[in-house]
Parts: sequence; C-alpha cells; structure tokens
Amino acid sequence: MKGSLKLLMRRIVKLRRKYHHPLIHRAHKNHRISRKTLFYMKEYGPRSNVAATIVKESVKILILASVLSSVGGISLRMVRAELLTVLPLLILLPALNDMIGDFGTIISSKFTTMLYTGKAGERWWQSPDVRKLLKTIGIVALISSVYMGMLAYGIAYVKGFPFSVALLGKVVGISLLATGVLVSIIAFISFTLGIYVYQRNEDPNNFLIPIATAVADVGSMLVFAALVMWMF
Repeated sequence: MKGSLKLLMRRIVKLRRKYHHPLIHRAHKNHRISRKTLFYMKEYGPRSNVAATIVKESVKILILASVLSSVGGISLRMVRAELLTVLPLLILLPALNDMIGDFGTIISSKFTTMLYTGKAGERWWQSPDVRKLLKTIGIVALISSVYMGMLAYGIAYVKGFPFSVALLGKVVGISLLATGVLVSIIAFISFTLGIYVYQRNEDPNNFLIPIATAVADVGSMLVFAALVMWMF
C-alpha cells in the first residue's frame, strides 16, 4: 500500500499545471487525501518553479495595483493646503496608509487559509471563524486608529503645532472613520474575490494581497481627502 501510494504521489507531482487528471480523484477517493493537498502537490511540487508560478500569477495584479496606487495620489492635491497647514494630518496620512495595507494583508491571508481548511465558503458571513476574524480586526482597527490619531497630534504638538481639543477630535475622527470604511471595503473585496479565485483552482493569496494593498493605498488617499474636505 505504501509503495503504491508513493508511486501515485510521484505521478501527481509530475502532472502539468492547470490540468485536471483522474489521478487526483483516485488519490482522494482511495487514500482519503485532501483535494487541496493534492492540488498543492501538483501545482507547487518539487519539479515546479514556485517563484516563477507566483510571479506569473501575480504580475498582472501587481501592475493594476501600481496604476491604482498612482491614481490615488491625485486626490491629495485637492487637500494640499490643509495638509501643509495642519501638521497632524501630514503625519497621520502615511501611517494610516501603511496600517490599512497591513490589515488588508492579514484579512486576505487569513481568509485564504479558511478557504483551504474548509472553514469558509460561499456563505462566508455564516462562518464562525470569519465572524471571529472580523470582530478581532474591528477591535484592533478601532484601538489602532484612535491611538494613531492621538499620536500624530502628539508628535505635531512636540514639533510646535498648537494644541486644540476640537482639532484633536477632528484628526482622531478622520483616522477612525477612514480606517472603518476602508477595512470594511477591503474585507468585502477579499471575501468575494477570494471565493471566485478559489473556485477557479487558483491560489487566492497571489491575487488578494496585491489587490488588498492597492485598495488600501488608493482608498486611504481618496477617503482621507474626502474626510479632510468635509471636516475642514
């Protein structure tokens, strides 16, 4: 039995990528091996070039992400005067952009793992694990956004910027609202697009992380600019 299984595994590893073969079904049925385990053996086996595979599947998404990120910078021109005169906003923007990008990476990678382990599916909103992830991300995002807004104002104050309770409230409010809106958008995109990519037998990580990062970049600039125009 072990010899036949070993021979079967070797044959699966040698299969062409993007090609569904009866050997996959046979191994799953006869040896109770997970279909996703077999999928990874075929797609990313010893004979495959993992780095080349990841680059090939991600390059188009990366190009799109770069274009979107560059477009987002245009929105900041509309609030250039506010950024130059309100120092806390200038300090807050890059930190906010980086934090939301990190949340996008975490959500995408965690959801991909849930897909492969069967803890999430098309009705992802009914999954206890997805709900727990959203709850955890929500709490961390709330604390981080408030902390980041206050820290940005604190740094500006140390640099000589005058203190104002009302202005501090606006800066923290922008940080809080921008984080809440963008984390929600990124989560929804990651869940819906992740299921679509997964059903096509592709690795969602190669698509979701660049997309989530791009949405975080362009979205943070657009939402940030809109909130600054609204509050100032």
